[in-house]
Amino acid sequence: MSIEQPAAPATRPGSGLVLGVLCAGQFLMTLDSSVMNVSMATVARDIGTTITGIQTAITLYTLVMASLMITGGKIGAIAGRKRVFGIGLVVYGVGSFVTGLAPNLGVLLLGWSLLEGIGAALIMPAIVALVAANVAAERRPAAYGLVAAAGAAAVAVGPLLGGAVTTYASWRFVFFGEVVVVVVIMLMLRRMTDTPVESAQLDLLGSALSVGGLAMIVYGVLRSSEWGWIRERPGAPTVFGLSPVVWLLLGGLFALYLLRERLAARVRGGYEPLFDPDLLRNRQLTGGLGMFFAQFCVQAGVFFAVPLFLSVVLQLSALGTGARLLPLSVALIVTAVGIPRFAPRAGPRTVVRNGLLSMILGILLLAAGMDPGADARVVAVPMLLMGAGLGALASQLGAVTVSSVPEARSAEVGGLQNTATYLGASLGTALIGSILITTLTSSVVDGIENNPAVPAAVQQQATTELADGVAFLSDTQLRDALADAGVDGPTTDAVVAVNSEARLNALHTAFAVTALLATAALLVTRRIPARSPTAPPEPDTAVPPEGD
Repeated sequence: MSIEQPAAPATRPGSGLVLGVLCAGQFLMTLDSSVMNVSMATVARDIGTTITGIQTAITLYTLVMASLMITGGKIGAIAGRKRVFGIGLVVYGVGSFVTGLAPNLGVLLLGWSLLEGIGAALIMPAIVALVAANVAAERRPAAYGLVAAAGAAAVAVGPLLGGAVTTYASWRFVFFGEVVVVVVIMLMLRRMTDTPVESAQLDLLGSALSVGGLAMIVYGVLRSSEWGWIRERPGAPTVFGLSPVVWLLLGGLFALYLLRERLAARVRGGYEPLFDPDLLRNRQLTGGLGMFFAQFCVQAGVFFAVPLFLSVVLQLSALGTGARLLPLSVALIVTAVGIPRFAPRAGPRTVVRNGLLSMILGILLLAAGMDPGADARVVAVPMLLMGAGLGALASQLGAVTVSSVPEARSAEVGGLQNTATYLGASLGTALIGSILITTLTSSVVDGIENNPAVPAAVQQQATTELADGVAFLSDTQLRDALADAGVDGPTTDAVVAVNSEARLNALHTAFAVTALLATAALLVTRRIPARSPTAPPEPDTAVPPEGD
């Protein structure tokens, strides 16, 4: 069940190069989760879809990763992680190339959400084990820290990189550039030492339950804005009088219950489970996993909503949007690298709690500063606070989870950690996006119906056409659409005013829910250890007790 790691020599020639390659892989996998957020409006226009369509692509990308991560890790253990790492790179590279050529949303979903998601699910679990196989034991904590820093750097650099490429060339070149990086990484594969291959077989039923359960839950949340949470929305399908969302959530939870029973039955029967269920009884591990989930849920919600405010409400370019997120990027890197360096004895629980408080304060300041007269400067201080909070969590959580189990089980923990991370990212994007669109729709419909400046005929037509959901449009886009529909000037002004107020109302609601999620995460911090597992020992200053 556990994975035996090969004994690492005191020094291994070329280990620095191999570690650099693995860090590049981690950077590349994480980059796709942040690089396109600042370009959502441009991508939506180029492929003929809406912000909701891009939300779907982002959510499904992280969902595919989250739902396949455990299975991908098990496949690596059975087939060899170096081989599976290479196969994952090929799949990911093909997905990036298809995404770069995508003419419509369907092809974008195939390349970005499906193929890149499958490739990442094969690559990321292998990185943890390949670090152990290629880096000497005494250097592994620092190596894992570098891999985590590479992921944090991708989150930080992504918005500015995506904005610059989109503004001066095309967002498509981001994905073509990823193909080049994949080729370079593959050329270095022969320098890596592989891990031992296990003889166990993949539990196909357990994998199906894992994938199906997680997918149904996230897909249900994703479609809630269109179908409704409990009662179906007008024009939406219904199952026994209820929204399909209810049944998807119930079905997903039941599948995860069956997965738990399946894991226990495999252990009792002496068979290899998909992952060891005893790991979920480890208090420190579950605390770390819970915090990874919460961190990326909040992070994904903020990275979805803030670029919309900048690019749609304020109508900044993709580069301008990325530049306004730069304070978050700088603060994230400074705290993620600086806390372990300058405060190595800092207690993880204290650091994580302070990080969450910084994030909550940043979100609240952001929501408070958004008013009809706000400009892009309103996001500067909130982004600094958000970045500092995210960096504080990033500086601690990897060591918390990895140190919670023996080193030989680090690969299993890596799979669970990546699952929690990308499940949080999926649900964060789906939930905040759903709340945003639902609030926007209700606010626009109510505003038009109760606005005397809007003729009754237009009110009736708008109520009918907008019942399925309102697109998140800028004032310019809305004016152009109303002009094409032949709406007169005064009515256009009234509708644009309603839409502007509704957009801010929707953003306020989305940020309020995000702040609630971050606050709820404070409840999980009791499971985070008070003392750092990697801190140097305190000097022995205790006075020996006197004899009787």
